[in-house]
Amino acid sequence: MSEIPAKATESEDPSGGARAGATGDSAMAAATADAGDGGPGESVADGATNGATAGTTGAMGDAPAGTPVRAASGTSVVVPVVAPVEPPAEAAGDVVWQSSPPGSMYDYIKVASFSIGADGLVDQWSLRAEQLFGISAERAVGMDPIKAFVAADRREFGQRKMAEILDGREWTGVVPFRMPPSESGDEGEEGLAEVYVMPTTTEDGERAAVCIVVDVRTLRRIETDLAASQAIFGQSPFGFLLIDTDLRVRRANERFASVFGGDVDAHRGRTVHDYLPRSEAERVAATLRRVLETGDSITDMHVAGFVPGSEERRHWSVNLYRVHSGSGRPIGIAWLGTDITSRRAAAREAAAARRNLALLNEAGARIGNSLDLETTARELLDVVVPGFCDLATVDLYQGLLAGDETPPGLADGSAELRRVAFASAVSDAPFVGGPAPVAVGAVHHFSFNSPCADALRTARPRHVPAEEGGLIQSTLAVPMVAHDTVVGLAQFSRTKGSEPFGDRDRSLAVELAARAAVCIDNARLYRREHERALILQRSLLPPGDPEASGLDIACRYLPGNAATEVGGDWFDVIELPGHRTALVVGDVMGRGLRAAVAMGELRTAVRTLALLDLEPAEVLSALDEIARGLGTPGGVQQATRAARQPRDADLSEVYLATCVYAVYDSVTRRITFANAGHLPPVLVEPGESALMLDVPPGMPLGVGGEPFEEVEVELPEGALLALYTDGLVESRDHPLDEGLQAFVGALTDPSRPLEDVCDHVLNTLDTHHGEDDIALLMARVQGLPADSVGDWTLPREPRSVGRAREYARTQLTAWDLEPLVDTTELLVSELVTNALRYGEGEIRLRLLLDRTLVCEVWDAGLVQPRRRRARDTDEGGRGLQLVGLLSAAWGSRRTPRGKTVWFELPLPDAGTTLTDPAEALLSLF
Repeated sequence: MSEIPAKATESEDPSGGARAGATGDSAMAAATADAGDGGPGESVADGATNGATAGTTGAMGDAPAGTPVRAASGTSVVVPVVAPVEPPAEAAGDVVWQSSPPGSMYDYIKVASFSIGADGLVDQWSLRAEQLFGISAERAVGMDPIKAFVAADRREFGQRKMAEILDGREWTGVVPFRMPPSESGDEGEEGLAEVYVMPTTTEDGERAAVCIVVDVRTLRRIETDLAASQAIFGQSPFGFLLIDTDLRVRRANERFASVFGGDVDAHRGRTVHDYLPRSEAERVAATLRRVLETGDSITDMHVAGFVPGSEERRHWSVNLYRVHSGSGRPIGIAWLGTDITSRRAAAREAAAARRNLALLNEAGARIGNSLDLETTARELLDVVVPGFCDLATVDLYQGLLAGDETPPGLADGSAELRRVAFASAVSDAPFVGGPAPVAVGAVHHFSFNSPCADALRTARPRHVPAEEGGLIQSTLAVPMVAHDTVVGLAQFSRTKGSEPFGDRDRSLAVELAARAAVCIDNARLYRREHERALILQRSLLPPGDPEASGLDIACRYLPGNAATEVGGDWFDVIELPGHRTALVVGDVMGRGLRAAVAMGELRTAVRTLALLDLEPAEVLSALDEIARGLGTPGGVQQATRAARQPRDADLSEVYLATCVYAVYDSVTRRITFANAGHLPPVLVEPGESALMLDVPPGMPLGVGGEPFEEVEVELPEGALLALYTDGLVESRDHPLDEGLQAFVGALTDPSRPLEDVCDHVLNTLDTHHGEDDIALLMARVQGLPADSVGDWTLPREPRSVGRAREYARTQLTAWDLEPLVDTTELLVSELVTNALRYGEGEIRLRLLLDRTLVCEVWDAGLVQPRRRRARDTDEGGRGLQLVGLLSAAWGSRRTPRGKTVWFELPLPDAGTTLTDPAEALLSLF
């Protein structure tokens, strides 16, 4: 540093001048750096030495140009720097006052200065010294630096050196020091400083010294930072750039140069447009400007581009942060980039694997929830579109859908298929250039040489080439295989712009199709069993609309939906002798074919027992025995014997059923109920609210050991009777009590036609839950008119036979049934004669006219008539044979006070041909 002329000025505030003088440390350092870059001058030490000869520059080592510092004499010294620099300057007389520009090395190095007077005490203290040592100028001036900063064990050495310095000797060294205790009494911190002491003289000629102090810790930190910087630029495995404020590369490291070619100097001055595609470069440049303006760092910014000599698209993760000088001025941006191409590829693979796993999990949760073929196929497409493909179709073999076990054409893959599902994520319209679309529900087939037919033939997936000019770029034809049987074909397509199908996609498509195929095959097998059980069940129900004497009948039967198995609900209307009717409603517990078969057996047994004209309680008792025998190979007797032996019950072989059995007499309008664990009948009388009849429920059929009770109720004309199963009034969402109340509330207008009443009940109640079958039997009472009944009592005497014929002739004539007079007289004569000969008590004759003519002969005898074949030589024994020949039906039944023998004749206008009595008599011989 060249010799600097000084000019003395007066100072009114010596201490304030010292503090003000200390503010110029950084500027002085900057000026020194400028001088070091080729300006006029020499080293700092030379400047200090030359300044000492002037006797007025004790603090100029760290004082900026034009800044006063305190001197021992009480005067202030202003040090102007005269240098050929270009920053703006101000002229004051013959002196140019210059401030150092930012960017000096002294922005980073902590340099301070102070001066020592002839007495060895501090007489000047700069602002940098305040910052370095943490002691104000007021406190520092007048201190002994040896006592204040040097440890006690080294003070003697320090005092000797101080004496040598005041004798005019220079000294340089590294000195450990301790901060003096603070004003609050706290111990000062320890430090390490490199000190350069230069002798000087005061205005009075006394010897003094100027001390320049550098913080060694800061120097060591700068050395570490330089080493780290060299490591980044020379050894770092990551690409590093230093970009200036013009967004040009100022420096690149070896790693970056090895990727993009050339040496590190060849990249100086380039921009991001020299490395990245235009659109990507514009995005990155905008980000760089934002970082430079705001100072906000960017972490993990993904950048894509290409490197010289490779067509592979590369990906980098870039971190950006703004770089500042020691004075805090932004000087550029640091770019740290990492190649993540392999990591992104691995991430894509992992994401694809996770997506496939999620797709399989979703398929497992959503496919197969229904036992309907079409619904299961749609569930598959709901899973794959759009998560796996853009379009998808499912075709199933028409033969399988029709119920065939082995569909034709499996050998060549050209059998007929029906399209059961289609889904598209782009458009339902056909693509230009694609094959002709097949509508859902349409039947079609693939040509023998097509990839789809080959997939069906070989049971292996095939790739279908895309049509020219179409929007589909990739299609997979995947056979749907279940239990080694191909049930159909699934096609998955992706449009242009999507990623083509790969090997991983092919495996996933096969797995999805296989899962759906198993569910579809299960649904097919269930549909087959369900249809068979439904056919069996419907075949066991009354065909058409049943008819009954004295009753208007309406009935409904609703099977469970396809998701539930067929139940054992049934109803029946059985005509009994004497224009009586048996009404039956029952429910076998359980589902499926076993329940339907058990229902059929019980229904057949009920009809057989009803024809025996047993009382309702007796019918249910016999049914109970039959139900217990259904689960035993030996039948009822074996079940009865096994019941006496203690054993663990096999619940899988137990058949339980509920049943209500009622017999209605149209002449008396009385009905007798017997109940085996079934829901109570509902009765609606004209003008009254509906009510549930109090019929003892009894035990279900199959339990055994308990008798059944009977309840007899007289029904008024026009009354409405309803019998039903629990599926009508009970579901998961509606308890039984609520269902019964809703059912009773729905029967508000019994005068409406019965068909309308049935529809109203089904529409009002929750009958679409599909949880159980529903059977509903409704009957409106229409008793026989009094003029349709002829009733006479005959004494036990031979004349009663002729009188009976006369009563019959007179009544038939009144009913305009002359064609039946002769036959009726003959048969009445036979029955009354038998009652006189074999019966007991008085005889009762009754004629009933409804859809047929019924004649009944009552007596108090308990012996039932039995027809036998008379031999040719027998004079009698042919009466019952004659009754059987001339009547449409005949029989006998027990009554509470004896028995009744009856026969039935069709009416003349019924389209039947009457048997001539003479021919019938001759046929007996």
